[in-house]
Amino acid sequence: MRPSGRPEELETRRHRAIQLLGQGLQPVEVAQRVGVDRRSVRRWKAAYRAHGASGIQAKPAPGRPARLKPTQKRRLLVWMERGAQAAGFSTDLWTCPRIAKLIQDRFAVSYHVDHVCRLLHSMGLSPQRPERRAIERDEDQIRNWIRTDWPRAKKKPAG
Repeated sequence: MRPSGRPEELETRRHRAIQLLGQGLQPVEVAQRVGVDRRSVRRWKAAYRAHGASGIQAKPAPGRPARLKPTQKRRLLVWMERGAQAAGFSTDLWTCPRIAKLIQDRFAVSYHVDHVCRLLHSMGLSPQRPERRAIERDEDQIRNWIRTDWPRAKKKPAG
């Protein structure tokens, strides 16, 4: 299983381990200091001996490349923050089908509706349900009622 972290961070950790080995530390001590298993340190040491610095060089992360570039993800986030109505939808509720349509229209990139949720999660977003509130709701009038009328209507303790 591939360890978590960007390839550059993992390479930096391997270089640090080789540096510590060069200072005379044992693989067990090095493993504790860099936070890995001792077998990893031994594997890195062997790769470094056999191939030099290229033996512990960062390799690109495996898997299919992302369809949206980081700049496109940032632009998508900006559009979503403006609201669904600003993007041309009838209500301000973002749904996965709407986001998929927005991505298709703006970037010409097709996402399956079921995958949009994963994309949003990778961007640090989570599904939210909107609070149900009447359109006619007047917050100032409610605050005024709570301040003036509610104390009169509230039951007073028997005393």
